Amino acid sequence: MAVTKWDPFRELIALQERLDKMFREMDRTRKEEDLVPSAWTPPVDIFEAGDRLVLKLEIPEVDKETIDIKIQDNELTIKGERKMEPDVKPEDYHRMERGYGTFARTFSLAKTIDSTKIKATIKDGLLLVELPKKEEVRPKQIKIQC
Repeated sequence: MAVTKWDPFRELIALQERLDKMFREMDRTRKEEDLVPSAWTPPVDIFEAGDRLVLKLEIPEVDKETIDIKIQDNELTIKGERKMEPDVKPEDYHRMERGYGTFARTFSLAKTIDSTKIKATIKDGLLLVELPKKEEVRPKQIKIQC
């Protein structure tokens, strides 16, 4: 059995080399992940405004022509696409946090919605979808007669 002199710094140097390697791998992986465009789902607010429900979706930089709104089997589906900048090469990005690509949101409609009168408008990156209630479900004021 060979006798070797114990050197406490040898173990510290080996530990430092392992930690350096681990941090280099984490940094490389993180940089690669920073440049991967992620899927996205636009946030939506749903609120009641008088005799209608309103859906308000945040869809900045989504071209109006890519938006598709359909009603089928009492479900409202909104689809669209946000495209990446065509003039910017992927290698020119330093970080990419915003999602790109297609999205789809589906909402179940109550039987009280008049699907024949739904309106949609887009302004300043906000899509407003107005869902009017049917006449028969709107509150009616009854006057008292003498």
